[in-house]
Amino acid sequence: MKAALAPLQASIERVILDPAYRDALAVVKGARNGAVYGAKVRFPHALVMVFLFRAGTLRQKAELVWRATRTHARNLATFAAIYKGTCYVLKRYGPTPGKQGPYDNFLAGLLGGYLVFGQRSRRSGKVPSVNQQIVIYVFARVVLALARLAVKPGGHGLPLISDEGASARISHHSWPVFASLSWALVMHLFRHHPEELQPSLRGSMTYIYQQSDHWDSLRNFVWHNK
Repeated sequence: MKAALAPLQASIERVILDPAYRDALAVVKGARNGAVYGAKVRFPHALVMVFLFRAGTLRQKAELVWRATRTHARNLATFAAIYKGTCYVLKRYGPTPGKQGPYDNFLAGLLGGYLVFGQRSRRSGKVPSVNQQIVIYVFARVVLALARLAVKPGGHGLPLISDEGASARISHHSWPVFASLSWALVMHLFRHHPEELQPSLRGSMTYIYQQSDHWDSLRNFVWHNK
């Protein structure tokens, strides 16, 4: 059986190793990697969050984990395909064919972000919670990267705050300020406007900060929350 399949395997490998198809096949590989990464990241997270903080039968919880994992994997795969496909098209048919333009990545990300993560659910009219979490995660990393870039010396950062002395001082003191303000704001919002927080964050904070105020026996004081 293995010997019979050897010619087919060789033919497939000739195609996937042909430089003429490299850019197009990179789109396929990007989608594959997006799906695998999305499943690996979302499954353990959904498993823990659903079984800890969601009510329902075992089957209902398993379905929630499956849907969250499928959505995360599908969306990352779709975004990767759109992004890499757009970059390929712009590289091939752009102003300088065969060469990637300076803003191709931005335009490809803009299109992919809109088509994959910028849409609302047709059924509920709301933004899916998985998409919210992914976009918020990306946004937080972008803000941190831009903050570091703003004080980066060597002509990359903003005037005044990016010179050697100011950059070192700001970098040293900025994280404690950012961390303390972030926690101050999230605790204030949780106390006064909990409905505005993302559901999984709200659920974990309810568990830690509200449900810890209630018990009626040693059993639910130490071993069980309720």
